Amino acid sequence: MPQAVRQASGSGLTERGGGPPPCDPLETCPSPCHWGITTRMKHALALAVTLGTAAPLGAHPHIFIDTGLRLSFDAAGVLQTVEVTWIYDPLYSLLVTEDMRLDPDFDGVLTQAEIDQLTGFDMQWVEGFNGDLEIRQEGALLSLSGPMEYTASFAEGQITTTHVRQVEGMTAGKPLALKPYDLTYYTAYDVTLPTEIVGSDACRTRVEMPDLTTGLEQVRAQLEALDPDIDPADVGFPDIGAKLATTVIVTCAAS
Repeated sequence: MPQAVRQASGSGLTERGGGPPPCDPLETCPSPCHWGITTRMKHALALAVTLGTAAPLGAHPHIFIDTGLRLSFDAAGVLQTVEVTWIYDPLYSLLVTEDMRLDPDFDGVLTQAEIDQLTGFDMQWVEGFNGDLEIRQEGALLSLSGPMEYTASFAEGQITTTHVRQVEGMTAGKPLALKPYDLTYYTAYDVTLPTEIVGSDACRTRVEMPDLTTGLEQVRAQLEALDPDIDPADVGFPDIGAKLATTVIVTCAAS
């Protein structure tokens, strides 16, 4: 799926599209991407690596996002919207706030004006980008809208954003499978936050972790050895993100 590339200029990131992970606007992206990483940000990342506070640049993934879901059902038991929460890892949060020149006094607190500037930085998606989220029912993809009602906050050195997406096509009473993932595995989405159910007492959730067999572990090792400028799809890993993704299963009793 095409995603977006955001290009840095002036006080922040200006839109050329939208959706993780980052790439240098002066270079070819190693994978589909939607945020730009400027030279200044790259220097900060390189310094972090040198100091031993980050993994080598050649490793995959490069961005780690704690993910939460809030599912809202209508009275008939049909899913209407999903609210997605993303909490970015501290290093990437630092790179974004540095690039956007937020928190210049380094007190770890953003003013309302800075929060307003931050809000929506990751929500400018190009047409066709799936928002790194799939919802399936009996194997068929449900239709998701673009992001709405998005928010941003900053606390304890990490950026948190939320957005809402409308859902169409669900049949009441049949299980749902939600999978937050980046196809190229450049960004790792860990479902560490709760999956909340709103509007229905008949739904239950469970989390299915990926089956990391010996074969998949070997693939992961091969991925980590790749040059960061290589798209995994170009070397035979077109769906590696899906294979390594966590799936949230939602089962609702028929009304």
